[in-house]
Amino acid sequence: MKLIIQIPCYNEEETLEITYNDLPKHIEGIDTIEYLIINDGSKDKTVEKARELGFHHIVSFKQNKGLAKGFTAGLDACLHLGADIIVNTDADNQYCGADIEKLVRPILDEKADIVIGERPIDETEHFSWKKKKFQHLGSWVVRVASGTDIPDAPSGFRAYSREAALRINVVNNYTYTLETIIQAGHNKTAMISVPIRTNAETRPSRLFSSMWRYMKRSASVITRSTIMYSPLRFFGIVGVVLFVLGLILGIRFLVFFLSGDGDGHIQSLILTAILMMLGFQTVITGLLADTIAANRKIMEDIQYRVRKMECETDREKCIK
Repeated sequence: MKLIIQIPCYNEEETLEITYNDLPKHIEGIDTIEYLIINDGSKDKTVEKARELGFHHIVSFKQNKGLAKGFTAGLDACLHLGADIIVNTDADNQYCGADIEKLVRPILDEKADIVIGERPIDETEHFSWKKKKFQHLGSWVVRVASGTDIPDAPSGFRAYSREAALRINVVNNYTYTLETIIQAGHNKTAMISVPIRTNAETRPSRLFSSMWRYMKRSASVITRSTIMYSPLRFFGIVGVVLFVLGLILGIRFLVFFLSGDGDGHIQSLILTAILMMLGFQTVITGLLADTIAANRKIMEDIQYRVRKMECETDREKCIK
């Protein structure tokens, strides 16, 4: 059983050693543990530091591509290197390395394919009150969108079985954390959460450079993912709401008309027609999008099979 711990890095020369020293060197049930960094176009000596520390593998981008691209590149590399379990953690040592065993244990016990670490958000001192509330709100929205019960959706401390990693697809360029939960939820992937510990802050979060910017981009990711994986539900709800609003206005106009006071409410009749037409067109859009989503699922299945064949071939080479 081979575990690869991957760490996305961007200018992490100062914190990488702390993170590396905190990683587990042995876990019961795991035969081999290897470490991999994704160098996301770092301008400092992150790569040199990684080699000095003894990281087994380095994936490098020539320029910064963002967290989502780094995460998917790391997964792909880990799969080709023969990983049975892949753990993703942060280079700033936010998460307690010893808790990696908590993440991999449900996968080893065949109870889950994805395990997400739940941070003690309310007890984390360097999180502001506003950040704590927005974290809880965002996680609730993701739970609704994905049909799961994951309490800490933005957590980047997570483990994937080989099977789950082969099926991961990240479309957005911002963050993988939200989209992958929504995708796994709609694919009915076995996913659970375990409580984990966090360490003291070593540097300010780069993903939270601006609270409102983070919320805006996260909302965009959640909305896009929901439309992608459940278009009929999304457009259907919007369409029905518009149609019902138009219907209510139409009934209101009809009441005034029957009472002999319809001439002064022609605007309501016009708005009724507009809303009901928009509602109907939105539902039709949902049906068309649902057809596209069905084709996307077929393409994802083909991609999974091709990726599995490629990775299994490389895995056999690694074993030899």
